[in-house]
Amino acid sequence: MNQQLRDKLKNLPLGPGIYFHKNIDGEIIYVGKAANLKNRVRSYFNREHVDAKTRALVAEIVDTDWTETASELDALFLESEMIKRYMPRYNILLRDDKSQMFVRIDMKSDVPFVSFTRQPADDGADYYGPFYSGIAIKNALRILRKVFPYFSKNYSSVRTKSKLNTQLGLEPDIENGTIEYKKDLRKLISYIKGNRVAVMKEIEKEMKIAANEQNFELATKLRNQLFNLNELRRQVVFGRDEFLDISKDQALIGLRDLLDLPKIPRRIEAYDVSHLSGQHNTASMVVATNGVADKREYRKFKLRTGGNDDYAHMRETIERRLKHLGDWGQPDLVIIDGGAGQLGAVADLLNSEKIPFIGRNKSGDHTRNACVQIIFAGSDPAKYETIELENSDHIAKLIARLDDESHRFAVTYHRLLRGNSMTK
Repeated sequence: MNQQLRDKLKNLPLGPGIYFHKNIDGEIIYVGKAANLKNRVRSYFNREHVDAKTRALVAEIVDTDWTETASELDALFLESEMIKRYMPRYNILLRDDKSQMFVRIDMKSDVPFVSFTRQPADDGADYYGPFYSGIAIKNALRILRKVFPYFSKNYSSVRTKSKLNTQLGLEPDIENGTIEYKKDLRKLISYIKGNRVAVMKEIEKEMKIAANEQNFELATKLRNQLFNLNELRRQVVFGRDEFLDISKDQALIGLRDLLDLPKIPRRIEAYDVSHLSGQHNTASMVVATNGVADKREYRKFKLRTGGNDDYAHMRETIERRLKHLGDWGQPDLVIIDGGAGQLGAVADLLNSEKIPFIGRNKSGDHTRNACVQIIFAGSDPAKYETIELENSDHIAKLIARLDDESHRFAVTYHRLLRGNSMTK
């Protein structure tokens, strides 16, 4: 970091906004959003980065600019617009169709509804985005729904029309038509496009007109919308996710480099076995897609192999998993709970399918402070190498999260089976 940039970063604000990293030619190479600009931007320069992507990015940064926003919501929408405008090359590294989220609204429909999709279709609807954090955009629309109530499903396809969401202020009352509903949706769309100030001015103007016409019900509604829009700056949209996004990207690249994988491990599966003295034996498979838990892909196994034999249990689990490569997909990396024994029990199965695998040996310690020891096949396939990672390492954080999740999932299923047997 040059001295000019170091001095400039002293003036970083503490509030939300977006930032632009630039190279020596003044080209914008990365656009990011932040709940706290000072903490987020300085984090690029005040520590060593494990992954090649961030090191390469930081090495190119010669200048950084930023724009403050009134709220995290505004930062989210502005980030999307700026990425579309400048197409910074570092923003698309590690990003694929699964990491982009679009908001879909079909204003030509009789009763439009708001939904999310990763794959825009040529169906006549309007799509807004992409947004690079599905969690953040869903949080944002959940908050905005309290200001501009909308339907989240196709109204005509809902057989039983519940009034609960209308009473909660989450859905509009359209018994007298959809004109006002569509007006609110257009304001929502304008807000998504980043026109917060224009939307507020429009509402304020409509409120004064309604008051002059003594339409006090509408004037009250518009006043409440203005109040709620002003309150949005206090809403937390990003939370820890913005930091987890960087961490998981670093972990995925780090795993590729550490294990010499042919590609970044997009799909990672973690396995654990649970039993009590050889009774009610169960196993779990948890899945992370692009470093994020993908609970729709989780699987649990009621094991047929009896007794207190963790090696045999793990082998049965992997054997049964590999029968589903066609319908469940093939993992890019498998994490086994255990040491060399567990790995040896399944090595031939996974090697035959050319699936990379590692083990995590905690010696029975499932506490949060357990060190992260990973075991993998080295230059001699008959022997396993062990590396101990610091708990603060991004790879260690990802492996620990997956391992803890697989342990939790296996134990939960084991307790369910044990409980069922006790009630028979």
